[in-house]
Amino acid sequence: MHKKVLYFFGLLFILLPNLLSAQCAMCKAVVETGDVSMAEGVNNGITYLMVFPYLLVGALLYALYRYRKGIKV
Repeated sequence: MHKKVLYFFGLLFILLPNLLSAQCAMCKAVVETGDVSMAEGVNNGITYLMVFPYLLVGALLYALYRYRKGIKV
């Protein structure tokens, strides 16, 4: 059961940035006046910045997992 949940969230984590290519209202207003390459750059930047909180939470959960299992480094 736990593996299914882990696989689900792993797949969601991989596919979510591709499925959600929305921007904040301010970014959208700036991009609407620009060209397509600038809009793609803004979307890529948002996706890039969105990855780090997930990595930090993942590292925290991994550390808690290792702590609870008593695994030494």
